[in-house]
Amino acid sequence: MFVSVFEIFKVSIGPSSSHTMGPMVAANRFIAHLAKNKGRFDRGDACTVQCKLQGSLAFTGKGHATDQAVLFGLCGFSPETFDRADSEDRMVKLKIGKTIEIADGFEAGLDPETGVIFDYDTVEMPHPNTMIISLLGPDGDVRFEETYLSIGGGFVLTKFEHENVDKLEKKVEAIAIPFPFHSAKEMLEFGKRSGKTIAEMKRANELTRMSETDLNIGLKKLWAVMDDCVERGLEGKGILPGGLNVRRRAADVRDKLVEQRGKNQQMPHVANDWISLYAMAVNEENAAGGQVVTSPTNGAAGVFPAVIKYYLNHVPGATMAKAMDMLLVGAAVGGLIKHNASISGAEVGCQGEIGSASAMAASAFCAVLGGTNEQVENAAEIALEHHLGMTCDPIAGLVQVPCIERNGMGAIKAIAAASLALNGDGDHIVPLDACIKTMYETGKDMDSRYKETSLGGLSVALPAC
Repeated sequence: MFVSVFEIFKVSIGPSSSHTMGPMVAANRFIAHLAKNKGRFDRGDACTVQCKLQGSLAFTGKGHATDQAVLFGLCGFSPETFDRADSEDRMVKLKIGKTIEIADGFEAGLDPETGVIFDYDTVEMPHPNTMIISLLGPDGDVRFEETYLSIGGGFVLTKFEHENVDKLEKKVEAIAIPFPFHSAKEMLEFGKRSGKTIAEMKRANELTRMSETDLNIGLKKLWAVMDDCVERGLEGKGILPGGLNVRRRAADVRDKLVEQRGKNQQMPHVANDWISLYAMAVNEENAAGGQVVTSPTNGAAGVFPAVIKYYLNHVPGATMAKAMDMLLVGAAVGGLIKHNASISGAEVGCQGEIGSASAMAASAFCAVLGGTNEQVENAAEIALEHHLGMTCDPIAGLVQVPCIERNGMGAIKAIAAASLALNGDGDHIVPLDACIKTMYETGKDMDSRYKETSLGGLSVALPAC
């Protein structure tokens, strides 16, 4: 199994990797396919493009700006190159002209008011985050149609790819990697036989796809985007968009913590305040539609950078080199969870988002503090175990309440889990593999109202919302 560090951690835009980033990627892929096959689809007459959102994409699409993300993707924008000023200018032109350019001389109609349909009625679908994009002829005939699944963390599959995922993974694995672990058990066994740490094994696997220079540059870029997001969040003020009137708090909390430093008023648990602060700063930025890094999702994007920030700012002897190793270890654990379970809140609830992020961060923190591979695996298991059953029920479909504070709690749990593991010898009752399997089974059994549909839990506890 090979899931790259640059797949688990991807530059994204808020507020959601599955509901904003994924749909934008899917729409962009659709237009790219039409452009590549211009001769097949362009017959010189008037075509239109239509997108139908189903499942969670429909129920919480407005709160996640899914319809806007689709429009941006159809206009050629991607998360990596997204520029808000350019996108807003393009939306103004779209509202006036109601057309998009697919390729030279190949245009299609797209009405931003009616081109994206929220389908609340379809029950049977291949994934809770399903979208169908169609190119229609002047008589409404379907010239090309593709079903896309946004499976979490910005990952997008067509329906065909989803149905044949095992075959596709085998093609990827045809490129040999030195440590092809499919489970945490195999990961530990490879570590014992080779004498290497998890970070060293993950690095060796990555180097089969790229040079060491490119890997190091890529890791530093990921952290730079994460760190910039934290710093922007620490300065941000005002009310978050969406109608809940949630006030940004990170800047005020930061000012209070800095003020306490010189007054001998700090409580012993002040470290928790800093950890929560860093995480909340990221997710306030995410809720505002800012640039974040999926870790492994947008909704859980604050946990991992908060733990790295805490390590660099508060842990004696911290180094940037070890911080980069944290990304590798976190990606190794995140890859196992994605491969053997899910990181999608719409599929398994928030245990798959915050739970996965906390497990990744716990393993990474444990590793850089000198933990053995067994202790690192234990740290991940502890963190994930204590998120089992966590629902995803965002109020008004916005990634704000309880999501922002939940990132702070996930980061604190990650550090507590790492500390518990470091104070043990790596021997524990529940293996990480069993915990990952339990998380997936729990998610499958969870009522759909509690899996990012905003039809249950906190989402309906406040009727005014």
